[in-house]
Amino acid sequence: MIDERPLPVTDDPADAPMWEAALRGELVVQACVDCGRLRFPPRPMCPDCQSLDTGWQKLSGRGQLWSYCVAHPPLLPVFEKDAPYNVAVIQLDEAPTLRIFGRVVDGSETVHQLADPGRLEIGVRLRVIFEKVADDVALPLFLLEDDVTDPALLGTAGGKH
Repeated sequence: MIDERPLPVTDDPADAPMWEAALRGELVVQACVDCGRLRFPPRPMCPDCQSLDTGWQKLSGRGQLWSYCVAHPPLLPVFEKDAPYNVAVIQLDEAPTLRIFGRVVDGSETVHQLADPGRLEIGVRLRVIFEKVADDVALPLFLLEDDVTDPALLGTAGGKH
């Protein structure tokens, strides 16, 4: 039985730079040094050219809701206090073939209440922010862009809270 919120391992060399950037409030994805393909999730080899040379590219953190579900009841008891909650797939502006997971939240950049499911529609505009949940882990959350109250968040790669 899982009694605590499961957290990712952040010291794996394949994705450690991504977790380090998240702690700084930045969204980065792997970029193949040889062919330039952006990829997520991080992995050691480029699926296009099989290069092992990897770099990282900072993204704006803006995108649109590609898909989502609302969990009722939660799969794991540890998430019962959050239910019902959304799990969203976000299509990123810089790379429409890249999609990342997160939760969609309402409110200002400092309020992390889950978005009312009635406000979730495929294609709605979103903006990443990061929630620090452990000393070494910041997870992406996505604000409904209409709810962003801090103009600085519209022009940068999110922020951390």
